[in-house]
Amino acid sequence: MAWEAGSHRSVSRLETLSLGGVFIHTPEPAPVGSMINMLLDMPNGDVRARAIVRRVAPSKGMGIEFISMTPEDRARLNKQIQGMLNS
Repeated sequence: MAWEAGSHRSVSRLETLSLGGVFIHTPEPAPVGSMINMLLDMPNGDVRARAIVRRVAPSKGMGIEFISMTPEDRARLNKQIQGMLNS
């Protein structure tokens, strides 16, 4: 997953994923309240979203909440999550 907060850009691994948000592993998490632009590379197509950092685990990562996503991106994300739950 690629993400950016202000001028900081990174590619990170995900720990958890839901329709509401995601936990991103990164040694340098953005501060709580930061706005994040993200790109999730999914097998059924890319998902772009805007999110906000809700919690930070120093040197481990950050929990973010999705705040904006197109209906098409939300549908791709939902399809991916349903596929993970059914496998």
